[in-house]
Amino acid sequence: MADWQSLDPEAAREAEKYENPIPSRELILQHLADRGSPANREQLVEEFGLTTEDQIEALRRRLRAMERDAQLIYTRRGTYAPVDKLDLILGRISGHRDGFGFLVPDDGSDDLFMSPAQMRLVFDGDRALARVSGLDRRGRREGMIVEVVSRAHETIVGRYFEEGGIGFVVADNPKIQQEVLVTPGRNANAQIGQFVEVKITHWPTPRFQPQGDVVEVVGNYMAPGMEIDVALRAYDIPHVWPEAVLKEAAKLKPEVEEKDKEKRIDLRHLPFVTIDGEDARDFDDAVYCEAKPGKLRLFSGGWKLYVAIADVSSYVKIGSALDNESQVRGNSVYFPERVVPMLPEQLSNGLCSLNPHVDRLAMVCEMTISKSGEMTDYCFYEAVIHSHARLTYNKVSAMLETPKLTEARQLRGEYNDVLPHLKQLYALYKVLLGARHVRGAIDFETQETRIIFGTERKIAEIRPTVRNDAHKLIEECMLAANVATAEFLKKHEIPALYRVHNGPPPERLEKLRAFLGELGLSLHKGKDGPSPKDYQALLASIKDRPDFHLIQTVMLRSLSQAVYSADNQGHFGLNYEAYTHFTSPIRRYPDLLTHRAIRSVIHSKQDTPHVRRAGAMTIPKARIYPYDEAALEQLGEQCSMSERRADEATRDVVNWLKCEFMKDRVGESFPGVITAVTGFGLFVELTDIYVEGLVHVTALPGDYYHFDPVHHRLAGERTGRSFRLGDTVEVRVMRVDLDERKIDFEMAEKTISAPIGRKKRGTEKTEPAAKTTAAKTSAKTAVEPAPAKTGRRPAKEKAVEAYRPSDAAAKNAELRKSRELKQALLSEAKSGGKAASGGKTGRSAPDKAPGSKPSKHRKGPPKAGSAPAKSGGARKPKAKP
Repeated sequence: MADWQSLDPEAAREAEKYENPIPSRELILQHLADRGSPANREQLVEEFGLTTEDQIEALRRRLRAMERDAQLIYTRRGTYAPVDKLDLILGRISGHRDGFGFLVPDDGSDDLFMSPAQMRLVFDGDRALARVSGLDRRGRREGMIVEVVSRAHETIVGRYFEEGGIGFVVADNPKIQQEVLVTPGRNANAQIGQFVEVKITHWPTPRFQPQGDVVEVVGNYMAPGMEIDVALRAYDIPHVWPEAVLKEAAKLKPEVEEKDKEKRIDLRHLPFVTIDGEDARDFDDAVYCEAKPGKLRLFSGGWKLYVAIADVSSYVKIGSALDNESQVRGNSVYFPERVVPMLPEQLSNGLCSLNPHVDRLAMVCEMTISKSGEMTDYCFYEAVIHSHARLTYNKVSAMLETPKLTEARQLRGEYNDVLPHLKQLYALYKVLLGARHVRGAIDFETQETRIIFGTERKIAEIRPTVRNDAHKLIEECMLAANVATAEFLKKHEIPALYRVHNGPPPERLEKLRAFLGELGLSLHKGKDGPSPKDYQALLASIKDRPDFHLIQTVMLRSLSQAVYSADNQGHFGLNYEAYTHFTSPIRRYPDLLTHRAIRSVIHSKQDTPHVRRAGAMTIPKARIYPYDEAALEQLGEQCSMSERRADEATRDVVNWLKCEFMKDRVGESFPGVITAVTGFGLFVELTDIYVEGLVHVTALPGDYYHFDPVHHRLAGERTGRSFRLGDTVEVRVMRVDLDERKIDFEMAEKTISAPIGRKKRGTEKTEPAAKTTAAKTSAKTAVEPAPAKTGRRPAKEKAVEAYRPSDAAAKNAELRKSRELKQALLSEAKSGGKAASGGKTGRSAPDKAPGSKPSKHRKGPPKAGSAPAKSGGARKPKAKP
């Protein structure tokens, strides 16, 4: 096969890239498939006719790369075989806190169940190849790990313990069940119970536990702020600036240089203002609005809206250390009272931030809006602006919504120079809001909360946040600019990242229709399913019903999560054919990419009415925007991942803080609302405290209860008593597990003694529980006292006992307690007993309402069926989509 080049479909590409070309990946895969059996490297060298040392070495590297990318597998016989010829399944490992897990296939097929024995070979997030080994007792495909393709974690954060002189780390992530043994002498002088970060030096095998070295002592358990330090490491959020980034940032001047203001549109005479939250420090956007004269009246021709966005792309150059680090971070992460920025503070709070009374570089979207709220024209350009005021939502709301109040009068006097333009913004907002309703964008009523801290970072209060008209005004301005940007990118055929929100998945839609049908409601059945207008029309029709919040919650959970993608599929929730993110480049990398796309047009020779140039020099596109669709799709996946990572980390921190807030309230009773119903219990949010916990099904009173998924309720078999999504109940705090982020409730006497029937927000009564198909097939649960707490990790008992002497934990109360529980579990298992356990391990928050704000320390025995405290209250960026 010395003439392999004539057979290689990618020979030209290989010859262009390499001085001594070798067979392409495509040809290697095809050759291995055609030969009918695996081959070692020497055989491939001979069969391809490779003779030079450079070619042989290049083939070795290519085979290793194909192995790393899971195209080939290196067998125990020392040969290479195509993965698809071995009936292997490639996917990502998803762990479960009870020891088992799943392999989620890349091809979208059904998950493979992984037993605790298999999960001891991998960590949550690892990518692996597995084969189907059979079916488990539930009929699910069960898998066996064949090879770990890539590891998700080089380091793991957790708490350090010792037994018999042997140190080990219990991972903070409950999905990672292996305890990592610490190499003797490599514990960094960590004390028992402290949080540490351990670097894995030996990965787990069927015979040995993972082993590693402690590389950092994070701090003491329960120290103020420790929850954030742990979350940063547990979720692999980059938070330490590389030296190269700091050096680049240090070279930047504190203020805009005069030479940088040249060849830009000068808008410093316009009274731009920023409108943000009280504690905001990075100002992405400034706005200005003026009325356009009409034919018959002085101001009836609509408005000219200017949205000026910080020109980050002028300072963060492609391929620079700043760019590489911001791409890795993906976005800023907003924890309660702490921000991990995407850009160093010299940029995020300084040179790029549109601070008041200083010149700043900006990318401006100038739009013409008709008096009916239609965007009739738009253009983009590089500008220099001078913000005239740093305003807050509350101040603007007071001046515009309650102008006659004393405080408002004082503010109107203080900001008299910008007040006329604020009034025009307010008039424009009302028109845009009307156009939004006509368009049929979905508008869910959701409640955000904010955590107020007292001394030593302890929660003093969890306060609901109120969105006033100033929040909504800025949101509509940002929506308009983002829509104009998406239209610009489409019109100029620029590959770009869009913000994509697909319609409800079929299975969720089917469940929603079944639920609505039981209430005598329906969604329009169009050819392509319901439209956003159908959703909004239904919300409008039920707004006065006592069960409005129940129905809205089920509708919200039927929707998918928005993602970044190079394939524009529109935005269902906002009802736009195209939508992108342009307005927050200081804190979102996709917005920075969008700015680069616009600059590539401004600095081109393309004749277009949608850009203005003030002598801007022509720059090759490759220097400004060298991205093709494949690169953008990869960036979209990465940015979507980092967004989810930030959400999970902030939710985890808030859960920790709420558990800490509730630990001194055990035994107290509170009113609450059922926010979710599952087969193992009810999630209840306390009405005035905004904390969520679980009433386990075994803690429900006086009956056997069945889960009815259509009606979202647990129904009593004998009494007809039912507990349904949206019901109001009185609950008592039973248990708070700070390590597991779980709060357990039980029904208070007031709820238990109430007449049987659904207690709802309103007067609607519920019928006796009918046995649906789901109810008939669900298992009965006897109402008894909640089961004893199960041990932390029974699957690891054998491994731990191998090095535990009888009196090893005498000096460690936490471990001693854990040991006793593990022993009780083992004794129970040997005697044939069964322990009940709660099946829910962390309910994902519902997908964000489209167009809304862009918006663990477990170690200890878990409480069976406990619930993670509901998240909320993390300080978020302003309400700008």
